[in-house]
Amino acid sequence: MSELLKYERECLLEGYHYIAGVDEVGRGCLFGDVIAAAVIMPEGVIIEGVNDSKKLSEKKREQLYDQIMEQALAVGVGYVDAATIDEINIKQAARLAMKIALQQLSVSPDYILVDAEKVDLDIPQRSIIKGDANSHSIAAASIIAKVTRDRLCVGEWEEQYPGYGIAGHKGYATKVHRAQIIAQGITPLHRKSFLGNLLLEQPTLF
Repeated sequence: MSELLKYERECLLEGYHYIAGVDEVGRGCLFGDVIAAAVIMPEGVIIEGVNDSKKLSEKKREQLYDQIMEQALAVGVGYVDAATIDEINIKQAARLAMKIALQQLSVSPDYILVDAEKVDLDIPQRSIIKGDANSHSIAAASIIAKVTRDRLCVGEWEEQYPGYGIAGHKGYATKVHRAQIIAQGITPLHRKSFLGNLLLEQPTLF
């Protein structure tokens, strides 16, 4: 478990104190915002069970979300909507969401650990491949981002656009989701640049 603090320890040894882990979720979805989170944990603190959010059950993620929110020194969340994703592309949108998340932190980070990306901020940073499985801070950020987005999917977005099954597939390109887009048209929260040939098959109803 303490292996998850390896990168954080290296930063501490170099004299950094406020180390922010950053991750995003929703990069591959057809619908909704890409959402990033940034988390600064107290030095040496590890929350049992924190891991890549994709490897955890929904119930476990919800439990860990509460623990992270209680114990973190600071948590920031960044949102970039579908229209912006279409305008600047998903890679740039994910980076922008990460930047916004970091700017939302109530404590200024002096070092950033980021999951396989680079953030456009003048702060020392390290990109870690599979960071959400190798860094406690990035894993914590992945949980915050995932739970935040899932709650939007089952709550606000499902209520806004019922009939698309957003609560179930969370906006990903499932067979059901694609069929509903063809049947009902696209919404303002769909990423048009992701839909490709689907757009040719159905009317725009909104």
